[in-house]
This record gives sequence, C-alpha cells and structure tokens, in this order.
Amino acid sequence: MSAKVVQFAAIVVAALLLLTLPAWVANSYYINVASQILFWAVAALALNVLAGYGGLVSLGHAALFGMAGYTAALLLKFGYGHLTADLCALASTVLTAAVFAVLSLRSTGIGFLMITLALGQILWGIAYRWASLTNGDNGVNVTTRPQFLGISLTTADSFYYVSLIAFALAIISMLIFVRSPFGASFRGARDQPRRMTTLGYNVWLIRFLASLFSGFWTGVAGLLFVYYNQFISPQVMSLQTSAEILLMVISGGTATILGPIAGAGIVVIMKNIASAYIERWNLVLGVIFVLIITFMPEGLVPGTARLWRLAWRKASVHPSSDKQAANSS
Repeated sequence: MSAKVVQFAAIVVAALLLLTLPAWVANSYYINVASQILFWAVAALALNVLAGYGGLVSLGHAALFGMAGYTAALLLKFGYGHLTADLCALASTVLTAAVFAVLSLRSTGIGFLMITLALGQILWGIAYRWASLTNGDNGVNVTTRPQFLGISLTTADSFYYVSLIAFALAIISMLIFVRSPFGASFRGARDQPRRMTTLGYNVWLIRFLASLFSGFWTGVAGLLFVYYNQFISPQVMSLQTSAEILLMVISGGTATILGPIAGAGIVVIMKNIASAYIERWNLVLGVIFVLIITFMPEGLVPGTARLWRLAWRKASVHPSSDKQAANSS
C-alpha cells in the first residue's frame, strides 16, 4: 500500500469522524471541547503561516485574536447587528495586522519577535486600562449568538458545525496558500531573502501580504472564541495566550498543516479535560512539550511520520532478509 493511499484513507476517516462527532459523542461538554479545538486550531494555523512558512515567530497574535473579539463584542453592546459587528471585527483585525506588519517587518528573527511582543502588550494594556470602553478586568459580555444560514448557534451541535466549517475553510485556504506560487515565494523569502531580492521579488511586500492573510484567520478564530464564551476580557490578549498559540505550532510541527491542529488538540484537552483529574496539569503539559522537543525536535506530527517510515522500512526489510538466510542455508 503506497503512502498516498494511506494518507488519502486517513483524511477520509478523519473527515467522517469530524462530520459525525455529535452523533457518537452524546455529552455536549465534549462537543464543546471539540469546538474549542477547532477554533484554536484555526488560530494556530494562522500563526503557522508566519512562524512556519515565513520564519517570522510572533508573540503578538493574541492581540489580533482579541481585537476581533473586542470589536464584535463592543459593537454588539452598542446595538449593532451581528453581520455588521463580524465584518467590522475582521476588518479591524486585518487593519491591526497591517500596522503590526509595517512596524515589525523592519527586522526578522529576535527583532521581529520582540516588536510583535511589544505591540501585543500595548493592545493588552489598552484593553486592561481603558475601562470606560472595555470594562477592564470585568470584560464585555455577549448576550446573543448569530444565526448561520438560518440556524441558531445556541446549541453545542450547531456551534460545532459552524466551527468545523470555518476550520475546513481555513485548511483549504492554507493548502492553496502553501501550494501557490505566492506561497513558494514566501518560503523563498524565508530561506534566501537576498537571493529573492536579487531575482526581483519584493520580499517585504510578500511578507506583508502573508501577515494580512494570517491576521484574517486569526480574526476568524477570535470571533468564534467570543461567541463560544459569550465573554471577552484582557486575559485573552495577554502574553500567555500568545505563548500558548506558539506552543501549539511548535509542539505539533511548524510548516505543516496537521502540526498546529495536533498542538491545539493537546493544549485544549489538557486545559479542559486533564485539568479535572490532575491538579498540576500545567506541569504535565510542560513535561509533554519537553518530551516532544527532546525526542521529536521537528514536532509531533513530522516526528511521528518519521518514526512510522522508519518502522515501515524495518518491517519491509526483515522478511526479505529472512528469506535470503533461509535460501542460503
């Protein structure tokens, strides 16, 4: 059986499991956990665009995530409809991503990371201190959820399927991005920026447009988050949230599609399920990340694929060697 057949079969099985999950998971709590995994995976995939394919590690994506949530929550509070609030939330997030890119793309590496960290902390400080608008630590409540194609998102099942649609669209757009000529030029700007400039490519513009793409999907994840919790506070925009999203990407495997999804699954499950049984779940999560980085430095998904290929090769080599030994005897 070829690797492509195995990969196609795995995709089909995964799609069927996701589509039928509410049917075989009777408990609404676990359906809600699955919804969380999906929209956090969208956020991790968005960061992976920059960190994985562009080599631009950011610690400011929680600010973009929170920008979408705060914009939608505040506009709803002021009496605007869901459609207006959602469109403005996405527009404000992309605009914020553009400002972040203009200021942070002056450098790469540690410089880029530190500038995005500083910008993210500025927005967190605004959300925390501007209490007359954001209500400070008390946050902003969202009393209603929108309807999608006439379906109310008040139930766990309906919200899960909307999250699944957004998740599927994010994956499709990421695949198109990665396999497109623009994606190839973006990876080229990561690996050989001087050579790309010599060849006539505008490296800064390529990175800028990729930042807008990443910001858009971060905004989508932020919208799903605020509608899921029906509440948003400055904690969402904190450094801890940015670090968690980055850990999802690194632990699962950068520059892959499945890696950030696996990383999001690990973090969400540890926070929502394992924490009910393990008091110091943060310690366990840290140990898991240390083990992944130690034994699979490329990430969980690429590392697992590497071990699978190694085991497959050994399994295919041993039978032939045994037959040769039997024939020689």
